[in-house]
Amino acid sequence: MTDQIPLPGAPLQHFVSSAPFDPMSIEEMTEAQAKVHLASQLKLMWWKFKRHRIALASGIFLLLLYGMIIIAEFLAPYNLHTRNVDFIHSPPQRVHLFQDGNFVGPFVYGREMSLDMQSLKRVYTDKMDDVQPLRFFCRGDDYRFWGLIQSNIHFVCPAKGGQMFLLGTDRLGRDVLSRIIYGARISLTIGLIGITISFVLGIIIGGLAGYHGGVFDLLVQRVIEVLQSLPSLPLWMALAAIMPVTWSPILIYFGITIILGMLDWTGLARSVRSKLLALREEDYVLAAQLMGAKSSRIIGRHLVPGFMSHLIATATISIPGMILGETALSFLGLGLRPPITSWGILLTEARSVSVIAFYPWLLFPMVPVILVILAFNFLGDGLRDAADPYR
Repeated sequence: MTDQIPLPGAPLQHFVSSAPFDPMSIEEMTEAQAKVHLASQLKLMWWKFKRHRIALASGIFLLLLYGMIIIAEFLAPYNLHTRNVDFIHSPPQRVHLFQDGNFVGPFVYGREMSLDMQSLKRVYTDKMDDVQPLRFFCRGDDYRFWGLIQSNIHFVCPAKGGQMFLLGTDRLGRDVLSRIIYGARISLTIGLIGITISFVLGIIIGGLAGYHGGVFDLLVQRVIEVLQSLPSLPLWMALAAIMPVTWSPILIYFGITIILGMLDWTGLARSVRSKLLALREEDYVLAAQLMGAKSSRIIGRHLVPGFMSHLIATATISIPGMILGETALSFLGLGLRPPITSWGILLTEARSVSVIAFYPWLLFPMVPVILVILAFNFLGDGLRDAADPYR
């Protein structure tokens, strides 16, 4: 035994196995356990998100909507500005599959219009002997795809010489369904652009205030308190009214987007500040400071990822808030203006009680607004839970 004791000052011998490392043999984990313990963070988040069925369905629904706006011209049965003067305020048409017990395929009945002399309301009746089959992947109204490519191919069209108003028409005889599809492009993107502006301002201003504190933090808190004390709707109206009437629709669109983004950053900035006040005292922050990391790197790479679940929830709640803001401004006539079309502009057709009583289908643009807001809220719940998969 004395021969195996190393002499004082002699180097110790090290033995390293050249065999490949097998975590299963060391940790004695089953294959199912290894699948979880060796999975990446993104894979863990995806597994937990899939278990939230409502959030998953909401995410698929929103993906379909945002994919729809890319090919809005193709999906819309009519051009955005096509007027059917013989079918003003025509109610929605039903799609039928069978005629006299025989399968015909999707079709609508032709219509004839008469005038009610007592209420001066147009009355439309279906002509049961006029079967108008729907056409798919067909040629219809001309349009310019994204304003660049001339085409006339549509996913669905009415029969040649026929009509197809699945959600009715407005006071100018324009198809409500087509205008809702076109309006989705504006109403859905204004929320994404606005939340991008809001997030940049909220994370930068709130991050600097929470990380450095001092006089800058004091000034930021006073500015946030002043902005949050102002009523939102009158403030939006005042800022929207400042924009010159001579501006083009595109400039007005970006102006409304910037206004919504610059007014929505205060809540996020205060949340980021409160989180950073707690996290900046952690040991890993001190280690990053001693290694010479700049404030922007510490905030962006070490602190912000620590409460990413809160940021995700805030984003998914803020986007529908901006959609509602644009809808409210456009409904009041202070937001976007024709020829730009959004869901808020479409709802201006239903500002009169008499119009709603006679033509209730003009409220259909409200349905996608409600569905999108609910979908974003459900998606936010699922993403917030999935962002912390170990909880």
